Amino acid sequence: MPETDFAPLDDGENDGVNPSTEPAIGEIIVRRLSRRELLRGVAAVAAAAPSGRMLLEAAPAAAQAHGPGSTTFREIAHGMDERDHLPPGYAAKVLLRWGDPLAPDAPRFDAVRQSAAAQERQFGYNCDYVGFLPLPAGSRSSDHGLLFVNHEYTIPNLMVPGLDAGRGSALEVSREQTEIELAAHGASVVEVRRERGAWSVVQGPRNRRITATTPVGVSGPAAGHPRLRTAADPTGRAVVGMLNNCAGGETPWGTILTCEENFNLYFGGAGGDGPDAAMLKRYGIGARSAYGWARHHARFD
Repeated sequence: MPETDFAPLDDGENDGVNPSTEPAIGEIIVRRLSRRELLRGVAAVAAAAPSGRMLLEAAPAAAQAHGPGSTTFREIAHGMDERDHLPPGYAAKVLLRWGDPLAPDAPRFDAVRQSAAAQERQFGYNCDYVGFLPLPAGSRSSDHGLLFVNHEYTIPNLMVPGLDAGRGSALEVSREQTEIELAAHGASVVEVRRERGAWSVVQGPRNRRITATTPVGVSGPAAGHPRLRTAADPTGRAVVGMLNNCAGGETPWGTILTCEENFNLYFGGAGGDGPDAAMLKRYGIGARSAYGWARHHARFD
């Protein structure tokens, strides 16, 4: 698509705009892992010497002995409607909803009286990656822990009463509505506990929100890199918030990795002739954006 256009979120949100012909990262990983496993297998057989054939023959048998998983249920019929469908013997319960307070003194959600200050203390919008970290840290507890939840993107016409239907309304939000959207992005960290088979939220000091305006320090090899130096932070050691976080994972040492995507949808402006023109075109950033934030915040222009 031309670099001056943008794709609405409900019409090809993940359409590719990168024209590179280099292999995708997934292909590179598969090649690397396949080569590594091959070398490991050769080394193992060489070390085993006469018993190498015995090891290779034993592998399928070991896999079969492991057997199927312990989760078994009657398959539900294929269909599509407005309800959740569960197998017999299973139940579903809502644990957290957009706007639920994360602290005892946080304001209750009010759809017609929203504010950025309230949203910063409430559960965010549009859940994506969900990670569970047991408490105490390092334990194997499955009844008490922290939920880390990505809040990927907002849909203004579903959030804000009075906005017209359709993605085009995202360009018409007021500054106040933009602030609410910024506060609804990011992530939530929420303490949860299961008692007598039921999960509930613990409204305590462990709960917090990370929004699109939360100050974030940069460390490691990237800290201070010229690409991170801005007028707001000439040192290149701080960024402001996170948005459109989709993927995530847990590290072996008990921290969370979270990853932004589709950031090109948020930025727009007549900057296509600058030194970064080729890079912006490759990213899919053009004069228009899918959101109207650039009208109120220079950081998105």
